[in-house]
Amino acid sequence: MSEEEDDIILSELDDDELVQQMFDDLYDGLKDEIEESVNILLERGWAPYRILTEALVGGMTIVGQDFRDGILFVPEVLLAANAMKGGMSILKPLLVETGAPRMGSMVIGTVKGDIHDIGKNLVGMMMEGAGFEVVDLGINNPVEGYLEALQEHKPDILGMSALLTTTMPYMKVVIDTMIEQGLRDDYIVLVGGAPLNEEFGKAIGADAYCRDAAVAVETAKSFVARKHNQGVATV
Repeated sequence: MSEEEDDIILSELDDDELVQQMFDDLYDGLKDEIEESVNILLERGWAPYRILTEALVGGMTIVGQDFRDGILFVPEVLLAANAMKGGMSILKPLLVETGAPRMGSMVIGTVKGDIHDIGKNLVGMMMEGAGFEVVDLGINNPVEGYLEALQEHKPDILGMSALLTTTMPYMKVVIDTMIEQGLRDDYIVLVGGAPLNEEFGKAIGADAYCRDAAVAVETAKSFVARKHNQGVATV
């Protein structure tokens, strides 16, 4: 009997119960259940943007808080982010169709000479989970690669990652080149990676150093909100 009692039929839950269940399923990294729930809410007439913000971003906010507080660890967060991606794959084309607002956009990549990407991937997933559009450039990015991506995608944020003390200084090369080309003030620059710290971030001219993915999301949200407010003020 206990197995039957444990089986939750998602389609039989009302909207509030289903959203709460999606929070739990995201937390547990259950991709199939998230995809099913997204489809159920769409069938019930929920707008894609409402599903994104109330169910998916709402659930990932809890994941992010528990990751920040040391309750969840990287493997669990990667599972949760993967489940989120399952839901997003259904919503993305619908969001484009409806022209839904987005939180902001980010280009992210690991710097030249560095092939580490777990932390970067986690930041990218968590940023998507917070409603940002993310362009991931992958690993080993020269300054030219970053600049081309900025020109093509015109993001709010440039995120750079380095996991080696030998590749950390390359972040300054990218920022200095942006300054030389008069681009630096157009973008919020966030940096992260195990060997970095706040002092290093300041020294190279980044807007902020983010010690982990949860902090990166919070930092990005606050900078983008400030940027948009300034934009409104200058109009």
